[in-house]
Amino acid sequence: MNKETIFALSLFPYLAFLWFMTKSKRMPKLALFGFYGTLVFVALTIPAGIYALKAYGDTLANVDWLHGGAEAFLTLANILVVLGFKAEIDRLKQGSTTPADRTVE
Repeated sequence: MNKETIFALSLFPYLAFLWFMTKSKRMPKLALFGFYGTLVFVALTIPAGIYALKAYGDTLANVDWLHGGAEAFLTLANILVVLGFKAEIDRLKQGSTTPADRTVE
C-alpha cells in the first residue's frame, strides 16, 4: 500500500470523527470550526501540491511560499481548536452551565 492510498483512507476516520462530534452537540463550536478547518487545509493542500509539482517540478514542502501558506492555514485551524477548548475549560472552572461559545446545535 502506497502513501497516497494510506492518506486517502485516513480521511474516513477523520470524517467519522467530525460527523460524531457534530451530531453529539457537545463540542465547543469554535473548536469544531477548527477541526473542520483542518479538513479544509487538507483539501487545499492537495491542489497546492499538484501545482508545486507541475509549476516548479518539486514537492509542496520545497516550494516555500505555497508550503508557508498551507501551514499558516493549518495554524489558524489549530488556534481555533485551542481557543474553543480554552473557553470551555474557563467556563467549567467558573461553574457556569452556559457553554462559553455555545456548542453546536
